[in-house]
Amino acid sequence: MTPVHFSFSAAFILGLMGLAFHRTHLLSALLCLEGMMLSLFIALSMWSLQLESMSYATTPVLLLAFSACEASAGLALLVAATRTHGTSHLQNLNLLQC
Repeated sequence: MTPVHFSFSAAFILGLMGLAFHRTHLLSALLCLEGMMLSLFIALSMWSLQLESMSYATTPVLLLAFSACEASAGLALLVAATRTHGTSHLQNLNLLQC
């Protein structure tokens, strides 16, 4: 494994561990998801550059578009949860009470 692949894999694993273990606020969970998506985007971009094929060049752009949609939906959920519950702590947000 090259150092470049190791760094992208480590960035993805750190985002996944942050999402799994540090779930106090909704914003921190969203930031961990964005970090994971950014590492996937850079890894896919490097992969398409290494293959030197134009057929795989649209994949990182599609992933970036999906991550932008995910970020906007997450921020909308954050605003809605803060308005209704008064806090963004994930422990206070129970989906069965909504």
